[in-house]
Amino acid sequence: MSIADNDYPLETLFLPFATGALPWPAQGALFLRARDGWPLHRQALPGLACAQTFKPEYDRLQRSGLTMDDAADDARYPLVLVLPPRQRDEARALFAQAVARLRPGGIVVACMANDEGAKSGEADLAKIAGLLRTLSKNKCRVFWSEPLDDPADAELAAQWRASDEPRPILDGRFLSRPGVFAWDRVDTASALLAEHLPSDLAGAGADLGSGYGYLAAEILARCAGVKALNLYEAEKRALELSRANLAPFAERATLGFHWHDVAAGLPQRYDFIVTNPPFHAQGRADRPDIGRRFIAAAAQALKPGGRLWLVANRHLPYEAVLDANFGTARSVAQRDGFKVVEAAKAR
Repeated sequence: MSIADNDYPLETLFLPFATGALPWPAQGALFLRARDGWPLHRQALPGLACAQTFKPEYDRLQRSGLTMDDAADDARYPLVLVLPPRQRDEARALFAQAVARLRPGGIVVACMANDEGAKSGEADLAKIAGLLRTLSKNKCRVFWSEPLDDPADAELAAQWRASDEPRPILDGRFLSRPGVFAWDRVDTASALLAEHLPSDLAGAGADLGSGYGYLAAEILARCAGVKALNLYEAEKRALELSRANLAPFAERATLGFHWHDVAAGLPQRYDFIVTNPPFHAQGRADRPDIGRRFIAAAAQALKPGGRLWLVANRHLPYEAVLDANFGTARSVAQRDGFKVVEAAKAR
């Protein structure tokens, strides 16, 4: 998102400072799940540090010259800003993290769109931060705490922070955590792709948008000829899980884990690539342009004769970009609203 685009939750998050309801602290602030946008550039925000685990947003913030909070020392701030995600368990953990990162007397400020759970988010923050103040604009709600020395409910805050820890899923086969794509299951599209992957995949391969590692684990379990597999994932929280989930395969293949925006291209060449590309960004609208960029990046990274195995919603218009970038493309399966496609790079 460019700084010219409308990001109403981001704009409304800064409403208390624009109206004078809150002063900007001279000692700076921490912005959890930060996004770049014009509200971060219309006035000086001294001491602002941004935290973001989603690589495309991280890169945008860095390109804008904003300071990133990459340290692992849990530095504390007089102000913590939050743009909570839709997933409620993840949002609760983020609220608890925000409270924990406050200096004594600090304030948490959060904003959510009304149709993205603002009312529930406000109620959740109040449970661990006490009384809140609220402003509404742009069909969003910004809410903030009184100065806090300790959580209003320290036990609940600790429970919420712990709820974000990796936990076993699928009878202990994988570790996952709330907020990761299809975090507590195998999503239908990935299961369909895994069902149709051939056992003759070999050499060096890549999984684009690898999540917590399900497809990569299926490839390594089924395809004895695979000697190296690189996982590319934009969400750092998911990539950390995949490292643990693929540890049993570390001795039989060379594994690489890359916190990377696939749309920016790939740094290596591969014999095969598999992908279940995302088709949403921060909103709910379909974003087929993301999948098209994944396909183009895969085509550029594949060796001559290399194969792409793709699963996608059946209605997404990927055929033109497949035809433009590959020598051949064929439909392998269609079920439950999804399609599996194999495309081969011209030799």
